[in-house]
Amino acid sequence: MSGTDHTNEAVEWLAAARLGGGPTARLPDALMPQTVEDGYALQHRLNAHLTQAGFGPVVGHKIGCTTKVMQDYLKIDQPCAGEVFATMEFHEQADVQIDLYHRIGIEVEIGALLSHDLAGDGLFDRGNVGGYVEAVLPAVELVDDRYVDYPSLPAPMLVADNFFNSGAVLGAPVLNWDGLDLEAVSGTLYINGEESGSGIGADILGHPFEALAWLANLRQAQERPLRAGEFVLLGSVVKTVHFDAPARCVADLGDLGRVEVSFI
Repeated sequence: MSGTDHTNEAVEWLAAARLGGGPTARLPDALMPQTVEDGYALQHRLNAHLTQAGFGPVVGHKIGCTTKVMQDYLKIDQPCAGEVFATMEFHEQADVQIDLYHRIGIEVEIGALLSHDLAGDGLFDRGNVGGYVEAVLPAVELVDDRYVDYPSLPAPMLVADNFFNSGAVLGAPVLNWDGLDLEAVSGTLYINGEESGSGIGADILGHPFEALAWLANLRQAQERPLRAGEFVLLGSVVKTVHFDAPARCVADLGDLGRVEVSFI
């Protein structure tokens, strides 16, 4: 993909599903980002377009494919990041209308709220990135399969479209998180009172802050560092579940707390 005209056409193609259009088909070859880096550049342009269309500013980030269960599910062997808009941020409990989405789903996440900009001269790692975290929190990511056939789509296209993200439900922040063993934090999804799946913090690249360091380094390389006040969803510890009928979901992350979502 090259040229401003092609970029604008690709943005319109990807935006259509989120602005009331039908499911997104594969981008034509002339519009397809060829590398993951091209995908992030297109994502940046798309999100500026969606912000202007009424989605509001970007307030947070999601990281997908940070656990084996999700890498196996999506058949992608590397983390992939997307952004979350202000109008799609919810707190502690959310009622989600199924018919407003194409194929809405839910994931159970550990989240981080940033206290400082993650900007500097060196690389971030699990050992130093915690100094930029104000709070850790339980969270749910809302994901929408807004595609004609997502398994046929290459990772750069999915990255360009924010890697399925359609919102985040954030639980109460835990400020004294440094006393928690984040590797051992368990996350369980209950649907209508029945356990659907579970995992632990260590499933996220060995430690949740490994994912945060990965994203911080990615954004540093893009010269768009993560900012104070933003949140980051670090990865799902359970396999995505999609809904086509009403359901009540609880994401229970033990010592971190819980988040509830009702699909109506």
